[in-house]
Amino acid sequence: MENSALTLIRSVLAASVITTSLTFSFTAPSLAQAHTTVRFSAGNDNTFMRSSITGNHYHDYVLNARAGQRMSVSLITKGSAYFNILPPGSTDRAIYNSSISGNDGNVRLSQSGNYTVRVYLMGGSKDRNRTVPFELSVGIL
Repeated sequence: MENSALTLIRSVLAASVITTSLTFSFTAPSLAQAHTTVRFSAGNDNTFMRSSITGNHYHDYVLNARAGQRMSVSLITKGSAYFNILPPGSTDRAIYNSSISGNDGNVRLSQSGNYTVRVYLMGGSKDRNRTVPFELSVGIL
């Protein structure tokens, strides 16, 4: 009886170690992400920003717009930086993806709320954790 109790304890401990190891190996690292609220100067319908992005990080530019308006976004970079336009309430579903459609986007907005322009890296720049400078122009018409 003592022997079966020891076997049971060893099995439980082994399962705990395996479960803990799997949990740690599949947990994604937490990356600090940048967030900027976009505001236009009085009388302007666009703004221009300069920044940089590194590796797996991304930078969110959030601006409020109304249904029926048009958002224009232009990204200038010498690296593999791209942007997505995310509608209100979305964290990952884009209404515009510059890695597919190009770094000059213009979309009609279907709902009112806070839209996110997310700048990120792809390819070698992302994989090699490079820092890529960029210029971003955002307008609402």
